[in-house]
Amino acid sequence: MMLSLLAEAESVLFSLQPFTPVQDLPDLGITVRLARRSNKASLSYTIRGPIREIEVPEPVETRLRTGRLWEETCLEFFLATKGSPQYWEINLSPSGRWNIYRFSGYREEMQEEAAFTSLPFRVEDGKDSFSLDVELRLDRIISPNTPLHVGVSATIKLRRDLMTYWALSHPGQKPDFHRRESFLAEL
Repeated sequence: MMLSLLAEAESVLFSLQPFTPVQDLPDLGITVRLARRSNKASLSYTIRGPIREIEVPEPVETRLRTGRLWEETCLEFFLATKGSPQYWEINLSPSGRWNIYRFSGYREEMQEEAAFTSLPFRVEDGKDSFSLDVELRLDRIISPNTPLHVGVSATIKLRRDLMTYWALSHPGQKPDFHRRESFLAEL
């Protein structure tokens, strides 16, 4: 099942699902709005529920490119061009840290994507929610109007030192956001 965005200004809203039932998982809801306008992709994540149970990294003063963000609470998305094994992984921490990786194929030749030296995004905290909005200039990595498959996911670290894994779908025996079968949105 592929979720397509039919018109240039149209967006789609969907909910992420946890990988497996976690004992005493807080009643969290994670929604993502995805849109493509011209050669920009925009994503808006919203997490609702008992935010106090999530280990949210402390904000940094300067937004830094940082590795291994998936080991803490991190919002992620994956972009792949149709018919090519190459894809990109974008990691966004509520702290303000970020990274973009390019892969030549499934988990192959991971490299930081040099086309980006910064990635501005906005984080808003609320009592029972937080949101993160990002807009990515696609022309830095692909030709205009190139169709894309998109996977959307999140790693949510609970305060009790438990990692939970969220995505549109979980096609494997373990959480693996790199599997192309989970890239369900089409831009």
